[in-house]
Amino acid sequence: MSNETNKVALVTGASRGIGAAVAERLAKDGFTVVINYAGDTKAAEAVASRIEAAGRRALTAKADVSDPNAVRGMFDAAEAAFGGVDVLVNNAGIMKLAKIADTDDAMFDQHIAINFKGSFNAMREAARRLRDGGRIVNFSTSVVGTRLETYGVYTATKAAIETLTAILSKELRGRSITVNAVAPGPTATDLFLHGKSPELIDRFAKMVPLERLGTPEDIASVVSFLAGPDGAWVNGQTLRANGGLV
Repeated sequence: MSNETNKVALVTGASRGIGAAVAERLAKDGFTVVINYAGDTKAAEAVASRIEAAGRRALTAKADVSDPNAVRGMFDAAEAAFGGVDVLVNNAGIMKLAKIADTDDAMFDQHIAINFKGSFNAMREAARRLRDGGRIVNFSTSVVGTRLETYGVYTATKAAIETLTAILSKELRGRSITVNAVAPGPTATDLFLHGKSPELIDRFAKMVPLERLGTPEDIASVVSFLAGPDGAWVNGQTLRANGGLV
C-alpha cells in the first residue's frame, strides 16, 4: 500500500473514458476517490464499485461543473465524507467540432460553460480549500500544438486552461500545492472514436511516432505521476502526453 492512503482525490467527469481510468489509477495508488459525474449515475456507480471491490474507498458526486454552487456542494460532500480534499483532477469536458465559420452560438457557449468556466469553478474552489501539499491537475489537449481545423473553439478553451494553470501555480505560493496540466493526444475513448471511420482512426494512430492511439491508462499514468510524490518538483507545467505527436 502506498503512503497516500489517507489522501483524497476528486476527479471531475470520472464516469467514463480518461476520467474513469484516472479515478481507478489514483485509487490503486492509495487515494480515496470522489467520482464526479454530470448525468450517468449508473456508469459512475460502476467505477465506484470497481474501486471498492479492490479494497479502496470511493464516493460518487453528481454535479454540473459549470454551476459554481454545484461545485461548492461537491467539495462540501467530499469534506463531510472524508475530512478534506488533497488532489483535484479537472477532467470534465466536452468536444464538439466545427469550423469557426460554422460554429453556432450554442456550441460556443457550451464549450465555454463546461470546459472553461467548469474548470475554472473547480480550480477556484480547490485554490480556497485544498489541503496544503496538495495537487491540481488540469486537462488541456495536444491540439493546442497541432492546431487542427474544426477544433477551434474546443482548443481555445484548453489554451485558456494552460494559462490559468501557470498563473494559479504562482498564486498558491507558500502552500506546497502544485498546479499542472496534462495535454493528451488522440486517445481511444468513446469521446474520440465516436463518428470516426476506421480509416480516419488509423490515420490518427499513424500520425504518432509510436504508431498507436493513446489509451486512457496511458493518460492516467501521467496524472498519477503528477498527483504522487515523484511529481512534487513539477509545477506550472503542461505535460503533453501524446506519443510524440507534437
